[in-house]
Amino acid sequence: MLVVDKRPSRKIVKVERIQDTLILFSGYGTIKLEPKSPEIIRVVFTLEDIFAEWEKPGVLVKEKYDGWDYEVTGEEIHLRTAKIDLCINKETASFKYYGPNGELLLKERSQESKALEGFDSFRTEVVDGTKIERVVTPDGIKEVVKGAEKVFDRKLYKTRLYLEWQESEALYGLGQQEEGYLNLRGTTAYLHQANMKIAIPMLVSNLGYGILVDTYSPMIFNDTNFGSYFFTEADYEMDFYFIYGADMDGVIGGYRYLTGKASMLPKWVYGFVQSQERYETAGELVEVVKGHRLRGIGLDCIVLDWHYWEGSLWGQKSFDPARFPDPANMMKELHSLNVNLMISVWPNMSKDCGNYKEFEKKGLLFQASSIYNPFESAGRGMYWSQANEGLFSHGVDAWWCDSCEPFTPEWNHIGKPEAVTMYQEFYETSSQYIPAQYTNAYGLYHAQAMYEGQREITSEKRVVNLMRSGYTGQQRYGAILWSGDISADWVTLKRQVTAGLNLCASGVPYWSLDIGAFFVKKGKQWFWNGGYEEGYDDLGYKELFTRWYQFGCFLPMFRSHGTDFRRELWKFGDEGNVFYDALIKMNRLRYKLIPYIYSIAARVWKNDYTMLRMLAFDFPGDLEALDKGSQFMFGDCLMVCPVTEAMYYEKDSMPLETPKLWPVYLPGGVGWYDFWTNQFYEGGQTIMADATLDKIPIYVKEGGIIPMAPFMNYVDEISDAPITVRVYTGRDAEFEIYEDEGDGYQYEAGQFAVTKLTWSEGLRKLDIGEPVGSYPGMQIKKYNTQIINKV
Repeated sequence: MLVVDKRPSRKIVKVERIQDTLILFSGYGTIKLEPKSPEIIRVVFTLEDIFAEWEKPGVLVKEKYDGWDYEVTGEEIHLRTAKIDLCINKETASFKYYGPNGELLLKERSQESKALEGFDSFRTEVVDGTKIERVVTPDGIKEVVKGAEKVFDRKLYKTRLYLEWQESEALYGLGQQEEGYLNLRGTTAYLHQANMKIAIPMLVSNLGYGILVDTYSPMIFNDTNFGSYFFTEADYEMDFYFIYGADMDGVIGGYRYLTGKASMLPKWVYGFVQSQERYETAGELVEVVKGHRLRGIGLDCIVLDWHYWEGSLWGQKSFDPARFPDPANMMKELHSLNVNLMISVWPNMSKDCGNYKEFEKKGLLFQASSIYNPFESAGRGMYWSQANEGLFSHGVDAWWCDSCEPFTPEWNHIGKPEAVTMYQEFYETSSQYIPAQYTNAYGLYHAQAMYEGQREITSEKRVVNLMRSGYTGQQRYGAILWSGDISADWVTLKRQVTAGLNLCASGVPYWSLDIGAFFVKKGKQWFWNGGYEEGYDDLGYKELFTRWYQFGCFLPMFRSHGTDFRRELWKFGDEGNVFYDALIKMNRLRYKLIPYIYSIAARVWKNDYTMLRMLAFDFPGDLEALDKGSQFMFGDCLMVCPVTEAMYYEKDSMPLETPKLWPVYLPGGVGWYDFWTNQFYEGGQTIMADATLDKIPIYVKEGGIIPMAPFMNYVDEISDAPITVRVYTGRDAEFEIYEDEGDGYQYEAGQFAVTKLTWSEGLRKLDIGEPVGSYPGMQIKKYNTQIINKV
């Protein structure tokens, strides 16, 4: 008969406190518990004799914390802080996490909850005779290594952590996925970087805790009949942080305590950003800006997409002298029109361009590749030096770091691969160039290059970096993430809402999308999958674009972009046209809301706040709200309900006869005002909201305070513009208006002012406090008050 090879025992046989860590020894492996604060405990599990000592890029906190104790009883080990009671079963080494009031938050599987499987990791070695294919992609020419030799690098581990969720618990985060899920219960999520996918290994529960898995390799989250677990592809050991927050805001605060505060973006970022693929000359850029000014369309930034370089020199960070003969003068003219320029830069470069040759000479490219290596500090330094010399020195204001995955093998297929195939191909491709344990982190290092480079040069311009890929800690580098090259259809619009909500619930606060979608037509490749061959000549697309624009009005960055057709608003009609008028209405509303938007943006930096909020942030106990992926809070006061179905036209301008109503759930425990009519509704019910073409359903929470300004063509056009404070009565309320210079890093030194607004429901009085603090150029604002009562 076969002889069983018994598994090593998980039983904890020894417990030892070594300085600020608690070490648990078993026959299977060793666990290190390292409290970081009363709310955070790091858990590391290894099969090796010692714990790894590698420097990880995402988590910054190195301080020791000793405000904890532990107790060993007959069957259990307890590590206690002021907020967490971590209970370990001595026999199985499985964990249970309890909150400060003894409430169960999370538990691991009762048996074999942690598993590591070692494997030999190999690096690719390119030698004479290695086959290298050059593949033309929408992101330029990429090299694909075929049949290279493999050389042993080191031993790594695949890790698996089994967990058991509570019955009505909802889970969020883990970056940006395409499938349209809000609550991740019952799903599988593949965490790897891709054109339309952003991996961030941060999970948040409506019960007020989170888990940050400190891996930089691809990861799988699974909650199906196959089990509930995290699986990481390539690590030295299992490494994660349990974060207690009491609520989801507290969890995000813990994440940012570990990984760094989000830097503030300049005020102009919250105006409208006009982009398309692509503007081709300096003159065209200026004329488009003048077109906005002539029509009174608010605009703060115009974007210069790829191919501003000379000829076919892809990725060269300098202007084509024929089409951009005087970049400094171009920037001077744009700035005179009070518009900023964002420009795209790429990690891959044509082998014929000077930037590539400089990288090649210094050995700072990935082997057999035209992609620069940001994992080396010298690589980051050279990349910034080129961007500064060729672009920033002329006055460029902001970066668009495109294709910063930078490997997208899924785009080499005609048909869309299965999700698991995308995951496997990404890992296999990227690990040919990047060590396996770092394959998800390219964008993080790329963001670091741009942020640290610019901050060394000047403190007068805040770093703005629009990126397609993000990872743990990227919020500290001035990064705004966007959802990639999406296609124009109603299903995609609907799924974009949940994509953005989960991304922001992962701790990274700034997110955007291509309003109207990048692809409008349908092409040969699976990703070029729009449904509107006639573009804005199709009334169906005009309706879709209008609804997308309405949604975009309530995102951290309000930005239109795409290919196939131009995206200037006047392409959708003239004044008096229903579509044009609906678009202008939202453009004007965005600018009127700037005092509100900039104040909640300041809280992102000051208080680790989240601007774009799924309802679970504010209504964690409302079971119906937990799964509402079609609504969100924009700050504390505004609930936004995007319309994500056609009401007027199908594609090809086919009319629809449908009611112009949209179902809206009003969370319980508070009343709600219709933003457009001031009609009051009790919470805890679903209503059918008026949703004519010019109207996105918006509701203001009872007790909400909304500071608003008059419309301006760009933010702060009228520096002393009066602020109208709308008070939505029904309960006491507070709001802080934040003001600073609007750009530069003087806010880090305390150069800002806060004006506190306080509404007393009992006294029926609004108190407007004196500004606390100051900054250069500060002007005292005049305030008007608009009291809105229940109707």
